[in-house]
Amino acid sequence: MKIESQIEKISRFQHLELLANQVVEGFISGMHKSPFHGFSAEFAEHKVYNAGESTKHIDWKLFAKTDRLYTKRYEEETNLRCHLIIDNSSSMHYPKLKSGQLFYENKIGFSVLASAVLMNLLKKQRDAVGLSLYSDTYEYYAPEKGSDRHHRMLLNKLENLIEKPTATKNTDTVTFLHQIAEKIHRRSMIILFTDMFQSGNEEALFSALQHLKHNKHKVVVFHVIDNKTELNFDFDNGPKKFIDVESGDEVNIFADNVKEIYEKQVELYFKKIALTCAQNKIKYVPVSVNDNFEKILTTYLVEKQSFG
Repeated sequence: MKIESQIEKISRFQHLELLANQVVEGFISGMHKSPFHGFSAEFAEHKVYNAGESTKHIDWKLFAKTDRLYTKRYEEETNLRCHLIIDNSSSMHYPKLKSGQLFYENKIGFSVLASAVLMNLLKKQRDAVGLSLYSDTYEYYAPEKGSDRHHRMLLNKLENLIEKPTATKNTDTVTFLHQIAEKIHRRSMIILFTDMFQSGNEEALFSALQHLKHNKHKVVVFHVIDNKTELNFDFDNGPKKFIDVESGDEVNIFADNVKEIYEKQVELYFKKIALTCAQNKIKYVPVSVNDNFEKILTTYLVEKQSFG
């Protein structure tokens, strides 16, 4: 299933909610080809049966159709609570979009659309969603709620991130992940979108990620990068001026002279992040702005089904 081919046909200026719905509907319609066959038959009313649960609410008719066990889910049940976190520092607004490019072809746009897509799924399943935005300040916080009004408010906030990009802002991931962790008291799924470009002590960053796990939260980290330039350092060998979009520092170099050592250091750093997440039972998902959204949707469904 090619989600990107569907959304490429939609104008970049159309409403974010419409675009997110297009992605979700395209994904659900293709789920019969995936391991989640049958999941969307009664999307808001069923959940996967786990061994050891009571068989009282198993839907045997759905079992006959899908050969998989699902239990009926009732409105009075406590649904999932999910808190989305987006790093809105200047490095997340890379790469700078050229004329004709779509808003989700840089890191912040990709994160905004991915968040709107997840919100659409959460709404379909009657789950509560909250949102935090941070850069060098804690820019925005909304607790988890499930109302239509709350959903529209969050979508409007997401749209503002791409319609009104702000001036140069540094990243203080460590400080604000700790603050966010302290705000979320009830057990939740926490989903973080960041490029992990936090200057300073790596151990402090890893400690902040660990803090998100307190109160038995389930945590998913989407590590958003531009693979072409930030991972593979794919530049020609002409002289280049590189500018730090957060500090404004400049350096003039020939890309080939530093390519090998740069790629080794980045690979090592990414491996440390992945290892730290694995050690703390945090789901780590590296994604590039060139990827489609199927990985994000599938990751969400897998994590949701194991949330219990």
